[in-house]
Amino acid sequence: MGYQMSWEPIGRNLASFAFGIAVTLFLTAGGVSLGMCVGVLGAVVRFWRVRIWRGAAAVYIECIRNTPFLLQLYFVFFGLPSLGILLPAWLASILAMTLNLGAYATEIIRAGLESLPRGLSEAGFSLGMTRGQVFRHVLLRPALKTVWPAICGQIVIVMLGTSVCSQIAVKELSYMANLLQSSTFRAFEIYLFTTVAYLVLAVLTRRSLLAFGDRVIARGRG
Repeated sequence: MGYQMSWEPIGRNLASFAFGIAVTLFLTAGGVSLGMCVGVLGAVVRFWRVRIWRGAAAVYIECIRNTPFLLQLYFVFFGLPSLGILLPAWLASILAMTLNLGAYATEIIRAGLESLPRGLSEAGFSLGMTRGQVFRHVLLRPALKTVWPAICGQIVIVMLGTSVCSQIAVKELSYMANLLQSSTFRAFEIYLFTTVAYLVLAVLTRRSLLAFGDRVIARGRG
């Protein structure tokens, strides 16, 4: 007996899917914004070899890059309350995403900085700039231009990783898909629609980020 597909549950629950997509984008925006800030600061510490923080940054990066994101999320959501730090699920998710992206972005941006000619920073110092000014006005934009495609790829990975946050009951896209599947019993249609939704989100996110990099970073606008 052949399987009879029905898209009626999808149409009936479009509002729920839209809510899940909105939460996914909210988590992504929060995690990426803060994670990139952490990445830039980490790159400063690693590139300039700031002695006080260099060791701590190295430990942080190795811990994040060599452990699964799910474990990091569990540590933030279930582990921190043991220390008296109780976070709502959405905030724990953003914090875990921030820590995760921050570690990867640190190494990506540092690689971009180290690929630049040493004469750039020396020219900045010769003009009387401080290290902070050299980094901000002379080094950061060319470094980001070099590694921006890699950063875009990592951001997309973080966006797709929001699906893990359903494990702590954050009502993002995967959570809503699982909820609707359990109530409609239309697993094939629900998960096919969810897969296409993630695919569209990933493609649009990557293209938007690449366009931003081409317009703002590469051409020096903004």
